[in-house]
Amino acid sequence: MIALRLAGRARAYPLQILVWHEIVNDVVAGVPVAVTFCPLCNTAIAFDRRVGGRTLSFGTTGNLRNSDLVMYDRQTESWWQQFGGEAVVGRYAGTRLRMLRARIVAWRTFRSRFPDGLVLSRDTGYSRPYGENPYAGYDDVSTPPLFPTRGNKDERLPPKERVVFLERGRSAVAIPYSTLAKKRRIEVTLAGRRFDVRWHGGVSSALDAGQIASGRDVGAAQVFEEGKPTTFTEPFWFAVAAFRPGVHVVR
Repeated sequence: MIALRLAGRARAYPLQILVWHEIVNDVVAGVPVAVTFCPLCNTAIAFDRRVGGRTLSFGTTGNLRNSDLVMYDRQTESWWQQFGGEAVVGRYAGTRLRMLRARIVAWRTFRSRFPDGLVLSRDTGYSRPYGENPYAGYDDVSTPPLFPTRGNKDERLPPKERVVFLERGRSAVAIPYSTLAKKRRIEVTLAGRRFDVRWHGGVSSALDAGQIASGRDVGAAQVFEEGKPTTFTEPFWFAVAAFRPGVHVVR
């Protein structure tokens, strides 16, 4: 699930639900948020929905760009790229949403750390086979995405290698899970700031088995910037190669 904590308030958004709906509009500790998941890119990102003093509400356009979710806001119908949170069409074109600190965790971890935290209910008002994975086997590391993408000839990593992606200004790094799982901890400097990246097991893939709860253990990451938890994402490599071709890969 995607865990989000703001001003001491914790929320959990199960991927068993988000794999079907992709976006949740919510308010946490008074902050309007959009919690998003693109299963094709494995990008779990939370955004502040406020732009220029206006609160937006987001939905899915049904379109993809580089196999990544394209969202729209219901107020202006501008289109927004989920990867990076930038508007690409419409009134807000060129504007970026503020990313919030969220990450994928196991349910038992969230329950242990935040026993009073709230969890998104399956009572969504929609009929979906929650718990089932419509993309069974999709995250086979060597297979390409379902649709063509830019950067598909970038073979520095297998297409669906999970990476820890960090971006600050015009600088970006990608740390392969395969490397991080072996070393368990990697320190990098990006845009003059120090990052401590750590790996731990016990988090299942939502895109492996037919039943999400039965997915294999792929682990997860934590990232600290100057000693404090910070924002990062854990996409498949092909998405990073498509959107940030100049990224530095940490081995």
